[in-house]
Amino acid sequence: MAGHSQFANIKHRKGAQDKKRAKIFTKLTREIITAAKAGLPDPTMNSRLRNAIIAARAENLPKDKIDSAIKRASNPHEGDNFEEMRYEGYLSGGIAFIVETLTDNRNRTASDVRSAFTKHGGALGESGSVSFMFDRIGLIEFNANNIDFDQFFEASIEAGANDCEKQDDIYIVITDPDLLNEVREFLSKKFGDPKLTKLSWNPQNYIAIDNVEQAETLYKFMDSLEDSDDVQNVIGNFSIAEEVLSKMKS
Repeated sequence: MAGHSQFANIKHRKGAQDKKRAKIFTKLTREIITAAKAGLPDPTMNSRLRNAIIAARAENLPKDKIDSAIKRASNPHEGDNFEEMRYEGYLSGGIAFIVETLTDNRNRTASDVRSAFTKHGGALGESGSVSFMFDRIGLIEFNANNIDFDQFFEASIEAGANDCEKQDDIYIVITDPDLLNEVREFLSKKFGDPKLTKLSWNPQNYIAIDNVEQAETLYKFMDSLEDSDDVQNVIGNFSIAEEVLSKMKS
């Protein structure tokens, strides 16, 4: 599934991201609050909230923090109101990015995202200027552990998934957006809770990156965005050659 090479391309960034545990917890908490406010505060009746809790548990967010976030969402006097905003833009070479955010201050977030694009030689575009080059998908990740891949692949297809691949110790399942939770439930009964379940974007085509300097610029750009508590997801339509990744790691 070459179209998902982005997952392989970003895996070497995981170590640095692990050092940002507090920021990860903040982002997870925001998603729990937003999901609980968008529907019922009961994860059995609110699939988005269930997905948010599963992701939080996978990152070891303490149970008391999860419960506290749900209670805050249920309290009309709490000031936690986050708005979902999507930004689209380009870096040099025509590389397109979608940036998804949860923010309590539109002006601050727009300024931060615009600054990140400008600083790294790009520009923020209008809504729709990039998203037409991406497909909306459902994304599920499972820890491979001792799960046989052939068995997992067959179960994924049986559940209605479009595709499944292995990246290191993670199984990645791609679904139609409308089938995301149905596929997750089917696989969860066989293999336990996934590591991650969410809606995402998949580039229709990839731009090949074959030099270290450009690859480093891309990662610096993504890191600068992900340093913001407001930014939830950053998706780009680039693919980095393995030899470039090797040079970056050395």
